[in-house]
Parts: sequence; structure tokens; C-alpha cells
Amino acid sequence: MIQAYSGSAVRAAERPLLETGHGDALMRRAAWGLATYVLRALRARGPAVGVTVAALVGTGNNGGDALWALSFLRQRGVDAVAVPTGDQMHEVGLDALLRAGGRVREHIPVHAVLVIDAVLGTGARGGWEPASIPPVPPGVTVVACDLPSGVDADTGHVAGGVILADLTVTFGALKTGLLIGAGAHAAGRVELVDIGLGPYLGTPDVCTVERDEALAVFAPPAWDDYKYRRGVLGVCAGSERYPGAAVLVCHAAVASGLGMVQYAGPQRAADLVLAACPEVVAGNAVEGKARAWVAGPGLGSDDDARSRLAEVVEACVDDALPLVLDASALDLVTLEDLDRLRAAGATIVLTPHEGELRRLVSRLAPDMNVSFAAVAGWDPVTAARRTAKELGVVVLLKGPTTVCAAPDGRTVVQNEGGPELATAGSGDTLAGLVGSALARTEHHGPIATAEKVAAAAWLHGMAGQRSAVQGPFGASALADVVRDVMASGKEPATGNTLSAPGV
Repeated sequence: MIQAYSGSAVRAAERPLLETGHGDALMRRAAWGLATYVLRALRARGPAVGVTVAALVGTGNNGGDALWALSFLRQRGVDAVAVPTGDQMHEVGLDALLRAGGRVREHIPVHAVLVIDAVLGTGARGGWEPASIPPVPPGVTVVACDLPSGVDADTGHVAGGVILADLTVTFGALKTGLLIGAGAHAAGRVELVDIGLGPYLGTPDVCTVERDEALAVFAPPAWDDYKYRRGVLGVCAGSERYPGAAVLVCHAAVASGLGMVQYAGPQRAADLVLAACPEVVAGNAVEGKARAWVAGPGLGSDDDARSRLAEVVEACVDDALPLVLDASALDLVTLEDLDRLRAAGATIVLTPHEGELRRLVSRLAPDMNVSFAAVAGWDPVTAARRTAKELGVVVLLKGPTTVCAAPDGRTVVQNEGGPELATAGSGDTLAGLVGSALARTEHHGPIATAEKVAAAAWLHGMAGQRSAVQGPFGASALADVVRDVMASGKEPATGNTLSAPGV
């Protein structure tokens, strides 16, 4: 599990060390780590001696980190150039650079092969436009110092301009803003340098499930397993008008390796489900041995849809079964339904995208909807957390970053999915995988629900990445690729990657 902290928390962790005179040591540790990763990037291209590295140097400590890093690079034979972006630079760092033989110039040298972005640090807020700083020449590798300039370290929000990085070397702890939305996109590959803040960091702000943890949720059966122990998922999806949604949910659940999938729905949808997955047990009634339910995809909004959802809610109340509410169910579920499920001890997972979440909150918690608008625009982590707490549910908020928030505030974010998953039916596949994760009651052990849900998001995202390698695809192709991801356990070398030793 990779853990991340808000920029505010990291600055608070630094404070006791700064107050006891360890500021220079912290800066040098960070700078040494930055210089190490820059050298690795240079040596991947060829010899580092004699090549030019420039740094866009801001006025704060972030600029000081870069100046010290340039001094270390100069000692390794690199032509190190500082390009100031303000009216002053960190005095001690500048002195170290000049003593090492580095230079200060007004513009990035035309022959520079790498640029360090050290304009803004974790304390920067609000919109920023880089028009006033020297532009980075095309084709030059960009390494962000701590985080890309223009990214809010707490939220990942980019209010104005941003310097896109190929690599971000962050210090002390992974920042939340490097894992969410525009910040994750701007950061490129992320590497963490440990500077000794661990004892002072406290509780992480967000976490990310990694490959082995995600695959463990969908682990193959033990030698003594039988189909019921492997997990049984009930699916209430599809309708006469939207029968395909049922196929997508059931196909994903079957592909994930469950012991059994039971489908409850109209005959037309059941016929299509059985044609695609003959191992599914299909019928009209909500009954059987299900240990979790998925309800909503393609259900519609008529009286029949309401009646079918009510049957599933009743079954989950009676046996305290986990219930995943997706698509149509998000517009049909009532506060009374949620209250009864919670009182019975049933786990509830809602899987909205932004528009669905706003409608849901407007209908079930209208006062909270006002508070969303008051918090500097759209902040998916805050939105998911407040909804989870207010309604007593786990929220899987779909978007460029998938946010999985529990009622107690625990939050897991995943960035494996990309724009390739913005296709009709993709969410139905995800709902099937979430239901599969929750139905595996015999194998979960102490894994928290938010992590199980995030594991499904990881698997869904990786299937999207693999499918995209082959070209455009529809959601019906995802389930077969889910099998491939589970079988190989290998990610393709695309998208944002993280390396966080010591976190």
C-alpha cells in the first residue's frame, strides 16, 4: 500500500526538525536524492559528464533544493545552470552552486538536455501562469522538484498553468496532489526520497492499492475450496430495454474467478447472459446463495425497476449482505433503504461518476450539496469523503482518478484507468468486479472494504490499459482482458507509475 500525505501535513512534519536547526540537513538530503535521480536520467541517455542541466529556480526552499542539487551535479562533471524565476534565490544554495563551478543565466541554454522545475513548492496555492518564466525547449526532459509547479499539493488541482514533468522527485512523503486528477497527470513517474520525516507524519491522507495487494483480493482458490466458498454474487441488472448491462456485469464477475454468479432479471436479458456465460445461474427471483449483490446497471426507472431493487434491498437486509448500487439504482435508492441496510449491518457501496454523485447528494443530502460548491470547485476526494460520512456508505467515485472513500474517512485512490475506459458499459464491468471483490467472504480476512473496492478499480483500470494497447475497444472486450491481467499479474509500461520506498 502506497501512502500519501497532504502538503500541509508534510510541512507540519518538517516543522519540529526546522525548529531544532535541521533545516540545512533536510535540504541537502532532498537535494542529494534529486541529483541522484537526475544522474540516472542522464546516464540513461549516455555519459553525464559535460551535458547541460538547467534548473528553473524559484525564490523559496524549493529553489534551494534545486540549487544544492545542481552543486552536486556539477561535482559529477555536469554543466549546471541556474535560471532564476524571481528577484532572489536561496543564498546558501546559490553559494554552494557557485563554489562548485555552476553558472547563473537568464535563459535555459539551447543545448540543455534536462530541466529541473523548482519554481513553486508545496505551499503554492491558487492559479499560476508560467508565461513569465523561460519556456522549456521541446524534447527536453523535465524533472519536477517535489511536485510540478502549478499543482496543489493537497488536492492535485491545477487552477492555471502547470509545468508537465516526465519525472517528479518528491521529498519526505508522497503528496496527495501527485495521486489525484491533473496533479497525477502532470507528475509523470514519481520517485520518493526519504529525508527522515516518518516519525512526524501521522495518518496518511490517502492510499493507493498496488498490484500484489489488488490481485490478492482476487486470489485463486485454495486446494480445498468449493464453489460457494469461492464466492457467490447475485446480479440484479438489465431490463427489457437495456439487456446488455446484465451481460457486462455477469461476464466481468465470471471472468474474475468467482465460484458462482446468480442472475435475477427478465427473460430477454437472462437469455443474453446465458448465451455469453452459460455457467451463470439465471432466474426471475432474487433468491439463492449469493453472499453479495450488485444492483442497478441497465435497471431503468419504471415501477418494475423499483420493485426489483426493493427485493434486493430486502434480501441484503435479511442476511446482512454487501450491496453494490450502481447506475439506475443510484437514482432509485432511498434514505430509508440505506438506513435499513446499515441497521442490519450490510455494507453499502455506491459507484457514481461526478454527475450521478451530484444528483444523489442533491436528492438524499441537499445541505451537503451546498457545501460542495463552497469548497473551491470540484474536489473529488472531499466530495467522496463527505458523501461516505453523511450516508454511511463506501463511495467509489469514478473519474480520471478513482476515489474509494469509507465512512470513517479512509480513502484509497487509483490512477490505472485512463480515457480509454470512457465508453458505454465500462461502468457495468466495474460494478461486476466490485461485487466480485465483496462476494469473496471466505478469503478477505482483515482487508477493509475500501481496499477491496479499490482492488476492483485497479483490475478494471489495468484491463483498460491492456485493451487500449490493441486499439479502440468496447466494454464487452474488458472481461476477457481481466482474465489476462489476473493470469499474468503484469502491468503494461504505460500511465502514471509510482515508486515509494520507505513509505
